[in-house]
Parts: sequence; C-alpha cells; structure tokens
Amino acid sequence: MHSYTRYFPARHDDDALDVVAILRHGLSANPARPLFSFDGDGWHAGRVRAQVARTQAALRGLGIGAGDRVAVMLDNSPEHMALIYALMLMGAVWVPVNTKLKTAGIEYLLQHCAPALLIVGQDYQEHARCAHQGATATRLVPEDQLWADMGVANGHTGELLIAPVKPEDLLCIIYTSGTTGAPKGVLFTHRMMRIASESALIVADVRDGDRLFLWEPLCHIGGAQMLLAPFLAQTVLSAVPRFSATRFWTQIAQERCTQLHYLGGILDILMRQLGDARPPAHTLRVGWGAGVSRQNWKAVRERLGIALRECYGMTEGSSFATVNTDDLPGSIGKALPWLSIELLDDNDRPVPTGELGQIVVSSAIPGTFFSGYLDNPTATAQTLRDGKLYTGDIARADDEGHLYFVGRRTDSMRIRGENVSAWEVERVVLSHPDVAAAAAIGVASDIGEQEILLYVQWRAEHGGSFEHLSCWLGERLASYQWPRYYAAVTRFELTPSERIRKHQLPRAVDQAWDRQHPDSR
Repeated sequence: MHSYTRYFPARHDDDALDVVAILRHGLSANPARPLFSFDGDGWHAGRVRAQVARTQAALRGLGIGAGDRVAVMLDNSPEHMALIYALMLMGAVWVPVNTKLKTAGIEYLLQHCAPALLIVGQDYQEHARCAHQGATATRLVPEDQLWADMGVANGHTGELLIAPVKPEDLLCIIYTSGTTGAPKGVLFTHRMMRIASESALIVADVRDGDRLFLWEPLCHIGGAQMLLAPFLAQTVLSAVPRFSATRFWTQIAQERCTQLHYLGGILDILMRQLGDARPPAHTLRVGWGAGVSRQNWKAVRERLGIALRECYGMTEGSSFATVNTDDLPGSIGKALPWLSIELLDDNDRPVPTGELGQIVVSSAIPGTFFSGYLDNPTATAQTLRDGKLYTGDIARADDEGHLYFVGRRTDSMRIRGENVSAWEVERVVLSHPDVAAAAAIGVASDIGEQEILLYVQWRAEHGGSFEHLSCWLGERLASYQWPRYYAAVTRFELTPSERIRKHQLPRAVDQAWDRQHPDSR
C-alpha cells in the first residue's frame, strides 16, 4: 500500500497522487456535471473538455509539446482556466506570470527560465513587448492570437492530448519573492499540485455540495490549487475576474458560495465596508487563509458569521503545512497529518515551549517538497537540508502544540497577500539617476499586512523629489512593490560587509512623505 493512501483516498484505479488521472476522469466521466461558473456563466465537464481540446490543438500548432515551458500572463477567465488544464494534461510546463509585473519583472523571468512561449493579455502587452526584446528564445503570443488559433481548431476531434506524466514531473515554475535577492523559480511538480489541492479541501473544510468562491489571480498558488477542487470533491468553483468589495455580497448570494479564501486584507476590507451594519444574509460557512490577528478574531468571526480556519504554508512545500481547526485566536494551528513540524534555533536544536524558532517541516509522503529552485543551487541547499524544508519563518508553540506565526527571518515584506523582496524594489530604485542608495522596509498597514517605507540617500546635496521618484517607480514596479512611504537620509549606517543596517532604520511613518496623501506634509 502506497504511503499516501494513509492520508488521501485513491480517486481512481490509476491514481498515483498526481494530476493527470483525475483531470482525465473528471473531464470524461459525466459531461453534464457542472465544474465551475465564471461570473455566473456555467461550465459543465463537456464544455470544459471541448475548450481544453481546442486549446491543446492551438498549442500544438504553435509547436508546444511535453516539457516545453509556456509563460502565461492573463487575467482570470474561463479560457485561462482551460489553458492551465490543457498544459497540465499535455505535460507542458506552465510558468504563471504575475499580471502586476512591469517590464523589469517580466524581463527577469523571461531571461531566467527562457519559456518557449509567452501568452500575454491585452492590458499587459506594452510591458511584455519591452521585456521581450532581449528574449530571443521566447515567442510572444498575444491572447487574441491564441484564441484565433483555437477558432481554427474548432474542427478538432475533441480528443485530449494526454502525456505519460509521472508524479515527479514538473508541472509549473512558480516565481516567489519570499526571501532576499532575485525572485526564485520554485520547481513545482504534478504531485505537489495534487497535494496542495487535497490540502485546500481539508483546510477549507470542503464538503460535497459546497461552492467555493475563487477570486484569487490564477498566477498565484492560492488560485491555481483551487482549479482541481471540482475533480476531487462534489463541489463547484464560483470564479470571478477579481475581488470586488462592492460586488462581493451580491456574488456570494447569486452563487450560494460556502467558502471564502481570505488573504491580502480581504477581511479587513469587508469589515470596513460594513461599518456597524450586519452583512446581508449569506451562505458562507468557512473563511480560510492567513492574516486574522488575535485581537480581531472574535469580531471578524461574529460580524461575518463564519468559522475561521487560519493556515500556514509555503509554495516550496506544496502550499500548506498547518491549519487551525480549534478556533484558537491568533494561531496557525498544528501540522497537517502527513507533516511533522519542528521549531529549531540557529544551531538546529529544538527550542523550548514558548521560545521562538524557525519552522522546519518534514513529510511522510515522498514528493511533498519541491526538488529545488531553478538554476539556484545555493538557495536550494539553504532551504532543503537532509530531506527537511527550512522555511525561514519564525514561530512559537504553546504547551498543547498550537503554533503561532511571528514573521520572516529574511529581508522581505508581505504586501496585500504578496511576498515582496526588498531586493526587487531596491534594484529598480537604484536605477534612478538621482538615487545613491536605498533601503526598503516593511511597516504596519491599516489594511492587510504591511506597507513599504523607502529610505533614500540622494546623489545631490539638495536632494530630490519624492513625488517624482514615486511616479517614476509606479511605472516600473508592480502595484504591490510600489512604496507608499518615503524618507530621506544623509547616509546609511553600514555593516563591515557594506550592507545597510536596516534594523536601525525607524519604522515610524508620521514624518515620511506618503504618496497616498502627498499634501499632508
């Protein structure tokens, strides 16, 4: 008996805890079964299968086969969902591109992983074309061209292209900025996607008949892992193009959604929108995600009328590691059944109860963790050691083993659900001709996790304009990378190795220039 069947049921006779088998069965067994709706438009299995087959025919016409890398920079749509299914089945390697990236971010990704194709949406083509100029190995395909190629494929027989994929084969390369330095490409396998999706069902307490609200961008693991839910349970995805606070309660009512994934300040936004009012009558049963503080736990739960299931994980470990099923305010809970978690000090020794230690994860299921970062053996060796996943995150445990997340050991920030490396921000800031040195740090935010405070050392004695610099950065950084606060320093205090002593920089923003309120100072 395979070790994974202790934790996950085998869905079919040919199930090897991967993705292809469940997709093939789910798209073929019952054509009338509803899989998802998109903005209220229902998609049953037969319709999805036809769309996937046409998409595969178009991709094959572009020369794509098993193992080829296909970068995708698209908004959420039914076509985008079918494209991801198509790539999974044919064994191609999907490279999701965050739609908030500008030229510099796209250029780095293209140079680093050299995809065969970059499929790009209408709204992102200007930046993509600029980034693509030096990417000779990549063919840029505007989305309307792909859809036109699919139209030509309408006469296709409808047969799916199914590659002989193994669980350990690469499904996608997900770029993460969870630590210092350049973004790293996580090598994410078919088994990892299956485990992430199975875990999501557990964390979100999914039951047959549930309808899952899917608003997350599909370029994130948070959205991508939900695409398999209808193939693993008798559930339907209710997908929308993006989160909208003004439409949220109407969408929930119309789709009769039962689960809400919260991250990036979503619950804060909903609570502020309600004010002192109660939410409309709704069908939501569970909110799951990360970011509800101990002090807000009871207010959120009671005002919105939902159970809260806080969780923790990282892309490198198939997304999920813990879940709080005990309604314990502020806790990320305990390890999922197939995982073991240790809190270790800098010498790899377990810390006493209540003390801070790095979260280190082990798994009973082979293939739960990634095999490494693309072309980055140094970072891989730091994260994977002796079969264990060193997360770089700090937590403490109480006497009963409940874990409490504290923060990152590394120089990163968490902005509206996105991990932001200070390096990514600073490298663009330093390309401005008026800037001699810069340091980006995370500060507390009214909504969500953090905002970015940028300290700048100007080249000229008379200084520069924060308003000009901010506008310049806004054209070059993703919205979540764009600093909100700005402050000037005459010079930075440096370490002997010439690194800025960031821990000495004040976190107060009352004297900083605020791009959201530029006239306040």
